[in-house]
Amino acid sequence: MASVVQTVLGPVDAGKLGRTLTHEHLSLNFDEFYIPPPPTLKPFIEKSLCLENIGLVKQYPYGSRENLAFYGNEVDAAVLFDIELFKSAGGGTIVENTSHGIQRKIKLMETVSRQTGVNILAGCGYYVENLQPESVRCMREEELYNSIITEMTVGCIDYPSVKCGFIGEVGSVWPITDFEKRAIRATAQAQNTLGCAVTFHPGRHNKAPFEIMRLYLEAGGKANRAIMSHLDRTFDEKQHFLDFAELGCFCQLDLFGTECSWYQLNPTQDMPSDAQRVEIFSWLKAEGKITQLLGSHDIHTRHRLVKYGGHGYSHLFTNVVPKMLLKGFSQQDVDTISIENPKAWLIGHRV
Repeated sequence: MASVVQTVLGPVDAGKLGRTLTHEHLSLNFDEFYIPPPPTLKPFIEKSLCLENIGLVKQYPYGSRENLAFYGNEVDAAVLFDIELFKSAGGGTIVENTSHGIQRKIKLMETVSRQTGVNILAGCGYYVENLQPESVRCMREEELYNSIITEMTVGCIDYPSVKCGFIGEVGSVWPITDFEKRAIRATAQAQNTLGCAVTFHPGRHNKAPFEIMRLYLEAGGKANRAIMSHLDRTFDEKQHFLDFAELGCFCQLDLFGTECSWYQLNPTQDMPSDAQRVEIFSWLKAEGKITQLLGSHDIHTRHRLVKYGGHGYSHLFTNVVPKMLLKGFSQQDVDTISIENPKAWLIGHRV
């Protein structure tokens, strides 16, 4: 099997990926996810991000339109600074999950990778239906498949000199819409054709990851090449994690650094702390599932960047790994989760 991965600067030997974050964004348009904050807090949260309101924005990140504007020259500069910090903390690779529907920025990925020396992989495929133009929503399954194949093997539709390195994030809501089902099946067929890696974004319901995998597997996709993202905001019981891990895909906790008492996108769901995320890893490790575990931050708003008072892309390695080492994880365990598992997902086997 292949032992190279496709980055925005070209093929890279999988052995040189190093510590990898498998679910991040460098630029995207999340404007449609605005949710008004509580009326009493609105005057503070509507201000430009500053020391006075950053604590409130952390609790209600989708209540600030400026915070959701994760694009533009100022954000690009903040992202570049943050990726440099990631590199200095021992980071090697960023898997950039911005797909069609939320406006990926391939040129920025290329620039950041060239200036920092960090490997960056671009994703393809389709995000949730309501963010797609009508011209995409009406596409047949075969057309979705052909688009994915083109971006993986020839070049990005919007930036032909760069090929994508994986399919994702492929997004769906709950219940999964007809378009999203077509996109999932097209993803599975492309995965089967190319033998590539895939990442899914599930709807905010504990049945969603299971249904995505059912559709994906029935359409010919391979479980060991798929990541299910956002499980830390989707499952709220230990048994959900254990049952889902039995399907054989990668189980990703990718909201490390997000610790808030009110999850705006699904207020009925309790957002776990980083300590609880480490505990979830411990459960799954005890069940022999450590080779399926992945961690990341899913940074997609300004307030999580260091320049805006956030934890940045280096948080997992700087702040979480030391906690893991105190909680019964060995350095080999950490390397499995942050180096070996991402590599196995991307190339399909362990080297």
